[in-house]
Amino acid sequence: MLRVLTLSTLFPDASRPNFGVFVEKQTLGLAAHPDVDLRVVAPVGLPPFPLSRLARYASRAALPRQERWKGLEVHRPRFPNLPGTAGRWHALLLARTLTPLLTRIRRDFPFEVIDAEFFFPDGPAAVALGRRLGVPVSIKARGADIHHWGTAPATAAQVQAAGRCADGLLAVSQAMAADMVALGMPRPTVHSTGIDRSRFGTLTRAAAKARLGVTGPLVVSLGALIPRKGHAIVADAVASLLGVTLWIVGEGPERPRLEAQVAGSDAGDRIRLLGAVPHEKMATVLAAADVMALASSSEGLANAWVEALASGTPIVIPDAGGAREVVTSPAAGRIVARTPAAFAEAIVALLANPPAADAVQATATRFSWESNRDALYAHLQALVAETHAQSSG
Repeated sequence: MLRVLTLSTLFPDASRPNFGVFVEKQTLGLAAHPDVDLRVVAPVGLPPFPLSRLARYASRAALPRQERWKGLEVHRPRFPNLPGTAGRWHALLLARTLTPLLTRIRRDFPFEVIDAEFFFPDGPAAVALGRRLGVPVSIKARGADIHHWGTAPATAAQVQAAGRCADGLLAVSQAMAADMVALGMPRPTVHSTGIDRSRFGTLTRAAAKARLGVTGPLVVSLGALIPRKGHAIVADAVASLLGVTLWIVGEGPERPRLEAQVAGSDAGDRIRLLGAVPHEKMATVLAAADVMALASSSEGLANAWVEALASGTPIVIPDAGGAREVVTSPAAGRIVARTPAAFAEAIVALLANPPAADAVQATATRFSWESNRDALYAHLQALVAETHAQSSG
């Protein structure tokens, strides 16, 4: 029985049910493996008192320290995030917080490997904890954890050192793996995301549109409302396309700016900010869309891309991260310049000559949670076996 301690600051909770939902899906899959026993540590970062008493932190501060979450045993320790430090001390403070907790967990659950599911601050903290406890550490890179934290002046050295010191590395795409190598890390194993096929790809576009009351062409832009996701670019593109509706799905600090942009355009009646949509309802939204357009400046391999394709919906995206690993045929959509004009042109082309839904879905067949689970199990099992061989030798 492989005993796994999954560590992730990117993990859903009652206050943020969509936060890190793909880490949750992966962890649930691994935990269901017949040869795996697993515990989750999902640290919650909060600023020090009295800032932690502010209303925007209240829901996180009120989370239980330990709970059963969808059948998983989850610990949610608090660790301090110091404002104005650009993350410089996050990993150190996380490791200090987790040392007594992991020592206590290991007395009753002698885990054999730490599976860190986000590179910062999880990765550097996991490496320090793994050394202290004598267990191998795997770190998975997903996107901003490398592209931002891995290059930011305050944290780059920590991220790069963790990559060099970890016993195993995973990346969500070949492009992400190349970016990690460019930072001086060993080449990681590519570990692809999965698709819940009991939800995505089960509705026709007509049925989904009818369920949601949609008439006419619909474009969906899906992701956190942050500048990197480029929702403003898609909004400008759709504003120029008469008769086309845009739904922007997600929440974040860019909402006021996007609302002002939409209000100042001539397309205020065609562009809606839906806010956060529960993940279980996204299958209907994506199936109803004629195009999923996301103008991200950087990505690892966006789950939104894959879920759109599995729903039969072509995508329009820039050449960011693993874009070329997903848009492998004209049926999958278009890779375009990150400008409103380029997005508008590609959307018009796909609306005028839409690829067949089954052809779009075929481009996502290689993604499954079953293969994701089996690959992760094999990766972690190999790290444990290697550690045992070294200690016995």
